[in-house]
Amino acid sequence: MIEREFTGQSWLTFRQALSLGGHVRRGERGTTVVYADRFVPYDEKRRAAVTDEDAQAIPFLKRFTVFNTDQCEELPDDIAIAAPPPPAGLIEPTVDALIKASGIPFRIGGDRAFYATTEDYVQVPPPQAYFEPINWHRTALHELGHATGHPSRLNRDQNGSYGTKKYAFEELVAELSSAFSCASLGIVPTVRHAGYIGSWLQVLREDNRAIVRAASQASKAADYLLGFVPGSIEPASLRSVVADHEVA
Repeated sequence: MIEREFTGQSWLTFRQALSLGGHVRRGERGTTVVYADRFVPYDEKRRAAVTDEDAQAIPFLKRFTVFNTDQCEELPDDIAIAAPPPPAGLIEPTVDALIKASGIPFRIGGDRAFYATTEDYVQVPPPQAYFEPINWHRTALHELGHATGHPSRLNRDQNGSYGTKKYAFEELVAELSSAFSCASLGIVPTVRHAGYIGSWLQVLREDNRAIVRAASQASKAADYLLGFVPGSIEPASLRSVVADHEVA
């Protein structure tokens, strides 16, 4: 959607467009999506019932070609359906309050997490898209960590392209900021920060002070974000939680 500058995240197959009274515009190129699931064959269910064992599910993949609604014509006006809000309880109240109080434009939806530097907004898939919703907080705080670098906030250099040292350094800052924030808020993701941090340190392996400089910037980013928590956490508390944290 972002690469091709579509205005919405609504997709349908060629036949679905026709069934709705519309059609795909001539010359448009479709996008391949893959649906993954498991099913238990009838014979396997019978075998399990006879042997009193667990039935073995068979994984499968099904491929579809879909088109964005922007690529279609004559569709009903109400075809684009907004994603439902996350179910209550999946987002920690303190993180929800932080997001709202920060004033950083924050969108929930789509299929990937990112911070748009030019437009200055964060987008993260809904918590229910994660196998374990607690990991949503690590991702959200990572992208918010990037957003603190905007010129109107902490004004970090975010001009590095993917794979460069500048890019790697900014990723370190964002992930360390997420780790510090999670630790301060008592959030324990099951996906560990250390592996991600280590992957970007490889890019900076000849700079043995990169982690120290990144941690300093990350501490400022986390302090900035945590300042929006109701009854905000004192910045100094970061120093105490880091000592016990896996990335310290």
